[in-house]
Amino acid sequence: MSDLPVLEVEDQRVLGSLMEKQTTVPASYPLTANALRTACNQTSNRDPVVDYDQGTVERVARSLRDRELLRIVWVDTGRRTLKYHQTLDERLGLEADERALLTVLLLRGAQAPGELRTRTERLHPFEDRADVEACLRRMAARPEPLVRELERQAGQHDRRWIHLLGPIPEQAEQVAAAAVDRDAVIADGAEARDDRVRSSYDAVAETYADNLVDELDGLPFETWLLDRVVAQANGSPVVEVGSGPGHITNYLADRGADATGVDFSPAMVEEARRRFPDRSFEVGDLRRLGRPPTSSGWAAVLAWYSLIHLAAAELPDAIGALVRPLDPGGWLVLALHAGAEIRHVDAFFGQEVDLDYVLYDATSVVSVLEAAGLVDIEWYLRGPITTRQETTQRLYVIGRTAP
Repeated sequence: MSDLPVLEVEDQRVLGSLMEKQTTVPASYPLTANALRTACNQTSNRDPVVDYDQGTVERVARSLRDRELLRIVWVDTGRRTLKYHQTLDERLGLEADERALLTVLLLRGAQAPGELRTRTERLHPFEDRADVEACLRRMAARPEPLVRELERQAGQHDRRWIHLLGPIPEQAEQVAAAAVDRDAVIADGAEARDDRVRSSYDAVAETYADNLVDELDGLPFETWLLDRVVAQANGSPVVEVGSGPGHITNYLADRGADATGVDFSPAMVEEARRRFPDRSFEVGDLRRLGRPPTSSGWAAVLAWYSLIHLAAAELPDAIGALVRPLDPGGWLVLALHAGAEIRHVDAFFGQEVDLDYVLYDATSVVSVLEAAGLVDIEWYLRGPITTRQETTQRLYVIGRTAP
């Protein structure tokens, strides 16, 4: 018979919440009953979201105490207060990396290695996806395995893992089966993905420009947003990263902005220079954006459909790279495809390409901008315009640096 504890769904949420907070807010740990209830019921980093009452939390905590998986301690600072401390990691003899993975599996159910790496950033610094997979396989190879790899489901890019300490909540299991591992696009490395993106856009540069150079005609929302950028900049430098054939940069410059375009594809930059010879275009990587030569920072940075090939794990660093050269009060403006999937394209304008488009939801993008220190964040979602053969919802997000 297994010596592993069998945890019901409520047990998992209580212990997972305690393990998380022990690492992320050690100054507040152990948790009071009220803080533990708040941790269990929080809407971020939980799947499914629950609404436990205080009685439920205290009942579960007492049960876990009786099974020696939790200690209830008195704290004598100020008013004497009962607080809760988990002992599951001691019972299982977990290493720091194992503890981090088990915490997230208890709180969010089945997940792929790329998702786990992203979601354990505050708990343990995994070097890369392979580091996560090695830890999972070590946990699965124990005499009493702690985790198990699931078979790949239809529509999934990667196999998912579950813990073996009790049942996975049905809702979380269903969501996990339908979820997308946005880190799958760099399964063979970010450099290989970059090579595919660059060569694909180089191959289609001229045809791409022919088809999209008049893209803004008949897009009133997008032109309204770009006009706001021009007004915000008020003559100070702005930059569009991922400028492609240059039509967005040209639109901004036509309306008085001191606009520069930067693109990863040399062929795209050549097209932009040919079509808009009076504008400034450079070859560059948005992840290494510098400051303008004539100012202390950019008044606005636009990433207009230029983050759409990045993995979820890359998004925080990419956003950070775009925020750092902004002036105080400067704007970051993002345009993305909205959704929860990865779309692969192997033909574009009659040319062979090898591109994966990563679709993002507003909540995850806004949370990255908040973590980067941006304030007054706005986001807009519009449906696809079928007469333009659009097949995705469009997400636009604006944030500014503190003045």
